Amino acid sequence: MANTPSAKKATRKIARRAAINKNRRSRVRTYVRKVEEALATGDKSAAEAAFLAAQPELMRAATKGVLHKNTASRKVSRLAQRVKALSA
Repeated sequence: MANTPSAKKATRKIARRAAINKNRRSRVRTYVRKVEEALATGDKSAAEAAFLAAQPELMRAATKGVLHKNTASRKVSRLAQRVKALSA
């Protein structure tokens, strides 16, 4: 347990930040799942729409430090590849 006032404040800040990051990570997973579900059903227009919504959410997570920049880019790239393959 934190004893000094600065340590107590630090634990409060960490808890607040962790909650925000958890929320952001959850949002990213939700958007990615929507793309995955659209791909599974084979619905091209729904997959493209879901991908266009998921892409900025992934990059925002990278900007905010929830995901590494390369991880977000890799996920976007792989989703784009799968959406493109669906239309071919």
